[in-house]
Amino acid sequence: MNVADAMTPRDELVTVELPGTRDDVLTYLQDYGFSSVPVTKAVDGVDVYRGIISRDSLIERPDEDQLALLTREVETVTPDTDILDAAAHMVDNDARRVPVVDPADDDELDGIITVTDVVRAIAREQIPGGAQVGELATRDINTTYVGTPLTVAEREIYHANVPYTVVLDDDGEMTGMLTEVDIVEIARVVEGEDDTGESIAEQDSEWAWEGVKAVGNSYFPTRNVEIPAEPVAEIMTGDVITISKTKTATDAAQTMISNEIEQIPLVSGGELIGIVRDIDLLEGC
Repeated sequence: MNVADAMTPRDELVTVELPGTRDDVLTYLQDYGFSSVPVTKAVDGVDVYRGIISRDSLIERPDEDQLALLTREVETVTPDTDILDAAAHMVDNDARRVPVVDPADDDELDGIITVTDVVRAIAREQIPGGAQVGELATRDINTTYVGTPLTVAEREIYHANVPYTVVLDDDGEMTGMLTEVDIVEIARVVEGEDDTGESIAEQDSEWAWEGVKAVGNSYFPTRNVEIPAEPVAEIMTGDVITISKTKTATDAAQTMISNEIEQIPLVSGGELIGIVRDIDLLEGC
């Protein structure tokens, strides 16, 4: 199976075009929830691939507005690249999406291949997924207490650099799951200072900040963000989907795709022993 068989094609992509501004990228990140955006330049009617602008570029250079100076080059794959080679590239480079470019076609951007695209191929048994998830799972688990204020849990997720936290009860047992998406759904982003309203935190509030706000697997600079200080228990998903270590990567992929989730707690004998993330499944290909 080649990348062309699984990728998101160019006509379904949203890109930013040179010349452009920082606001073009911010609009993309806010509207689509991705962590990076492909950059193209029209040359003789062809959308020539010029690079990627990532969340890191925006964070590291907050005062830069020109796309040309924020764009960085990343390795690409071609439409005829084997999807297993693309999966290995994602794992090795911790990349959730890779541009697909055909050098024989004037470097035109043909599409994007993502971790979810590969997981979907595993779920459909288009590529091997026989490895047991017990061998693929990450044993380091990000956790938080059920009574933790959501404001604190959001910072824990951010500093752990993972998009989730497993919620534990008074006995240290798993009682729920909280993800960045859950937080974003109830957070209010304020992009200016003129129309904040009485309910928005002042700049010296412990749950307001100038800087970076997590959105799914992406981040975008904001002026101010309001996150309710209620306990995690009020927001978390209590009915947690789990998986046993003898299940296969195919089983896990099918569960992820059907439930639109990116990680599944690994349990054995009723005990939490690991976490299976979507990118872990790529290591079993």
